Amino acid sequence: MLAHPLDNAIYSALTGPHAHFAQRRGNALRYPADMSPFMALPDAPGEADWADIAALAGPGAEITLTGSTLKPPEGWQVETRIPLLQFVDDGIAAAPDEEAVRLTWADVPEMLALAELTKPGPFLKRTIEMGTYLGIRRGDRLVAMAGERLRIPGWTEISGVCTDPGQRGRGLGTRLLLAVAASIRERGETPFLHVLASNTNAVRLYESLGFRLRLRTTILVLTRSSVDGIPPLIKRKRR
Repeated sequence: MLAHPLDNAIYSALTGPHAHFAQRRGNALRYPADMSPFMALPDAPGEADWADIAALAGPGAEITLTGSTLKPPEGWQVETRIPLLQFVDDGIAAAPDEEAVRLTWADVPEMLALAELTKPGPFLKRTIEMGTYLGIRRGDRLVAMAGERLRIPGWTEISGVCTDPGQRGRGLGTRLLLAVAASIRERGETPFLHVLASNTNAVRLYESLGFRLRLRTTILVLTRSSVDGIPPLIKRKRR
């Protein structure tokens, strides 16, 4: 039985519509470090795949993967394990928003500042290249945004949904989420999104809008704790 492409969404994106972004070594893939921290392995990685992803990341670097069944081999250390939920569109009331504007490279400094203030998940200098981002302004200030992240054949992820704390309670983020969803549907694709399992307010919101829980998965942040039995720092010193 073939796995669903959303089961290993990052790998599906980097071998599909986002293949032009992929940095690759063997079967190990990653986005550019200034675009997204996420990396990916095939569904059943072998020892060679784990060696390739370590080489792709570089000595001592943290590796961020998703997957509830990934089991790193000996020599790897799990630094962080975060429960993650995946939701898919199951009849949301997607609709354009007349106040939403498409954000461009000129808006990136404000987008980075808003993301730093609100912590919606990884948003970096080149994240805007992953898809369309919409925003709402109050005067000359960006106060809310939402956009597209992972692209998979037939599917697009909604991400980066955030609102300035001083503008919360007005539904701006929800309006942008629904507007992004509408543009995804116009392409004949289905919206989906991820949310931390601990973010119960967001989970309730997404369920109330008509998103359906599809998958429980995990964010894993790993480091390679040894190479040939020698700790990485010692190994490098001996070269």
